[in-house]
Amino acid sequence: MDRVAARRAAGAKVISLCAGEPDFDTPEHVREAGISAIRAGHTRYTQVAGLRSLREAVAAKFERENGLTVDWRDTVVANGGKQVIFNALAATLNEGDEVIVPAPYWVSYPEIVQLCGGKTVVVPCDADSGFKLSPQALQAAITPRTRWLILNSPSNPTGAVYSRAELRALAEVLLAHPQVLVLSDDIYEHLIFDGAAFHTMAQVEPRLGDRTLTMNGVSKAYAMTGWRIGFGTGPGWLIEAMEKLQGQQTSGPCSISQHAALAALTGPRDFIQRSRTVFQSRRDTMVEMLNQAPGMRCEVPQGAFYAFASCEGLIGKITPAGMRLESDEDVVNALLDEAGVAAVHGSAFGLGPYIRIAYALDDHSLKQASAAIRAFCQALSD
Repeated sequence: MDRVAARRAAGAKVISLCAGEPDFDTPEHVREAGISAIRAGHTRYTQVAGLRSLREAVAAKFERENGLTVDWRDTVVANGGKQVIFNALAATLNEGDEVIVPAPYWVSYPEIVQLCGGKTVVVPCDADSGFKLSPQALQAAITPRTRWLILNSPSNPTGAVYSRAELRALAEVLLAHPQVLVLSDDIYEHLIFDGAAFHTMAQVEPRLGDRTLTMNGVSKAYAMTGWRIGFGTGPGWLIEAMEKLQGQQTSGPCSISQHAALAALTGPRDFIQRSRTVFQSRRDTMVEMLNQAPGMRCEVPQGAFYAFASCEGLIGKITPAGMRLESDEDVVNALLDEAGVAAVHGSAFGLGPYIRIAYALDDHSLKQASAAIRAFCQALSD
């Protein structure tokens, strides 16, 4: 994103497909709630774990949408979903504890684990597995030092979605290892396509409820990335530890953002269905056009707003500017420099040679970007 900004500042035209955020405006009633909070003087500190009214709304959301029975005291509101994850790991990891992370993974997972003194155990999950962790691979990765398993469904970067049956199969493995906690990152929960249902681990296997942290937020579903509100629920001992840590770290989230998030969770939700319909249409367009580009191959993602396309067929080719493509990072660098399209290399997410494309962009720009990618691929030589 920094390179895109620099090129644009120099006058170059760049279509960016690398930002992981919806391109829609925050719904009007949510924005108005933020403005009203300012006018009403709700601009002071709040409780560390968030306003009680918002925590009650979070608890109601988990019960309404996920079938979880949650007391508001067993919730925490933080400065974005990332802080929920960080606080959970910081509160529980000792030096050398292991965290199982299926790859491809969101780039922050291994970094947060490292910052908290833990060791990331990466489990590769390729296209043949649907980019999803199998029970056999999970069992093989667990050791006496395993403290957490992180699951992200729908996935960033692949859009893969775990079914109820797939989660239950993983749960059977976890039940035999009571020392392993589960972090379920559900931030893309409402962006599932083709009429598929969403499931989360604590819902599928209630016996894991006392060692599962279910994390979510308003950033993706309500187009509120800049408001920085994430939340989670889990066993009381974990939530208490996370709250203590947050109290010495940032204290409570922005009071204005909390009032806006409250309006999002308690107000009309028709925006979610409309945005999901738009994203599904964009997905179909993007996947079709990527598969028309020589050397590219893209599976159909089930959720989120990312296409994770194999660029294996481009490796070893030479660009019109004379650059030999030795890796997926070379591919995205050349796409930016020679085609004016910004994407992210798959190896940054733990699996190459792929590129991640965020189709959270208007249809015209997506078609322009797809045409530029196709032309770039067609112009490559051996």
